[in-house]
Amino acid sequence: MQYSHSDAELIRQPIGYWSWAAYKAVVSRTRGALAELGTTQPQWWVLAQIARSGSVRTRDEVSAVLRNYLDTGEEGLRAEIDATVGRGWVTEDGSGRLALTPEGMTFFDKVAALQDELWAERHAGVTDEEYLTTLKVLQRFIHNTGGQAWHH
Repeated sequence: MQYSHSDAELIRQPIGYWSWAAYKAVVSRTRGALAELGTTQPQWWVLAQIARSGSVRTRDEVSAVLRNYLDTGEEGLRAEIDATVGRGWVTEDGSGRLALTPEGMTFFDKVAALQDELWAERHAGVTDEEYLTTLKVLQRFIHNTGGQAWHH
């Protein structure tokens, strides 16, 4: 890979631009690959929250975790949960408890395999140490600018 600038020039590049460009590239690639399987990124998040929770979760619990992901918002997330129910991947009982259907579990497994492939693609040539440093630096930028990031 050829970098855009020399090291001396890169050190003066704006983090806002490069973090935005990385976001755009990663999210666009992820959403495009998910669309090929017939789903959206928020629908994947819903399936993953239900499949990996280890306990039954309600719509409100799933929504509380996911509503701030990439500015999805409460209404957008509700529509995505409704879509997973409408597609037959998730059931919802009268108390709002969500569960994967057998079809939903099969689809979850398929999308999880795709996510593993995308992870490997993104991380090609990036060591765990470099990745860890990158995340810590980004979190430091967020902290230094008074921002807040929330994940899980």
